[in-house]
Amino acid sequence: MAIMQNAYALITLLNIFLAVTVIFLERRNASTTWAWVMVLFFIPVIGFILYLILGQKIRRRKLYKLLGDSQRIIEHTVERQMRQLRDRELAFNDPAMHDYQDMIYMNLRSSYAVFTSNNAVEIFTEGNQKFDALLKDIEEAEHHIHLVYYIVRDDELGRRLVKALAAKAEQGVEVKFLYDHIGSSSLPRRYFRKLREAGGKEAAFFPSRIPYLNLKINYRNHRKLVIIDGKAGYIGGFNIGDEYLGLNEHFGEWRDTHLKVRGNAVLQMQAQFLMDWNLAASGKIELSEQYFPIIRDNPGPIGMQLVASGPDTEYQQIKDAYIKMIYAAKRTICLQTPYFVPDESLMTALKIAALSGVDVRIMLPSKPDHFFVYWATHSYLGELLAGGVKCYLYEKGFLHAKTLVIDGKIASVGTANLDIRSFKLNFEMNAFIYDTQTAAELQRIFEQDAVYCSRLTAERYAARPLMNRLKESVSRLLSPIL
Repeated sequence: MAIMQNAYALITLLNIFLAVTVIFLERRNASTTWAWVMVLFFIPVIGFILYLILGQKIRRRKLYKLLGDSQRIIEHTVERQMRQLRDRELAFNDPAMHDYQDMIYMNLRSSYAVFTSNNAVEIFTEGNQKFDALLKDIEEAEHHIHLVYYIVRDDELGRRLVKALAAKAEQGVEVKFLYDHIGSSSLPRRYFRKLREAGGKEAAFFPSRIPYLNLKINYRNHRKLVIIDGKAGYIGGFNIGDEYLGLNEHFGEWRDTHLKVRGNAVLQMQAQFLMDWNLAASGKIELSEQYFPIIRDNPGPIGMQLVASGPDTEYQQIKDAYIKMIYAAKRTICLQTPYFVPDESLMTALKIAALSGVDVRIMLPSKPDHFFVYWATHSYLGELLAGGVKCYLYEKGFLHAKTLVIDGKIASVGTANLDIRSFKLNFEMNAFIYDTQTAAELQRIFEQDAVYCSRLTAERYAARPLMNRLKESVSRLLSPIL
């Protein structure tokens, strides 16, 4: 009996210590603080374990040193573009983009996202099309193939990809494959054997030193990038696995959005990959002109910024850019995301837009794949419905696209979901597109998807069962740490 009492007293003291740490030392925001305090005190033992796995903050010093080289390389270009924007001298191929110079300036200042205007973009919404194009570009690669994916499966698609990469490595093409250690936790070591034997290299992002236990579960590389010869780049929502081809019975047809980019915007993807690789891998990559070729032709007229964000940065750059876009809207906002757990700033922006007469439309999957996130999402939707936001639930399979289109003029496509985890905890990258034609195409795709949606109206939401209300309430309380 005394042993149990002593154990309980020890656990209580540990919980008090952790609560004090969360409140006074780590300087979290209030909602996150209260969520952790609730978990620690209501589920003492499990809460302690969850805090060890989910609650630790990342050490920024090491990552900031890594970013320094990249910042110095592009510092001159950033300063020049900021000066041109202040003097209204930056040229745009699309005259409508003059209205968004303040957003371009903000992205330059907060994340060193250089504006490029010589890009071509191809949009993929179906997995077979995306991977057929990717495998074709891999087959035609001449110097290097750089990949980073959050999820990689050892299935038919995964083996097809690694076989193609091994074949290119045997030809002398440099192949480097970075995967996330948590997202690809089921990936067997043998998966990369043929690639290694052919001369290619792979690395895991933030791997665990303890087998089967990774205490950095919060800080994951959620990016999905491929850079080929510094000339073509892929970015978007598709990971590597058969489910992304619509072959998973539970999810059914997989609806995602991915871009193939040609032009100078690819060089920003390249710089981000090299920084990620140098952080994760033992063999560092030295910057060279071969990774950043001079693009002498003009692939296209599209203006773009590639914005990266993560827990290593002072700002939440992608979230800030989303908010800036929302406040710039005059007519329409079309948003697609598989997970919707916004903070107060995003909720306020969407409410103000709707109350100002902007047609705000949010599309989400109708089926859950993460229990708490799904019900937290619905709690936020109920709040927006009251303000006039239109909510669509996609029923033709699973919606995984991460897109935002404003007035059919500017758009964002990338890896970040619209949730606290993507904006604050994960390493992400989004393409911000300043081109009326591309934005209009993405809006047209949204409208096509709406045909396969049911409307979640305020009346339908109010009539939800009592059990659903309970699930939403509990999930909403936990949303800051989801």
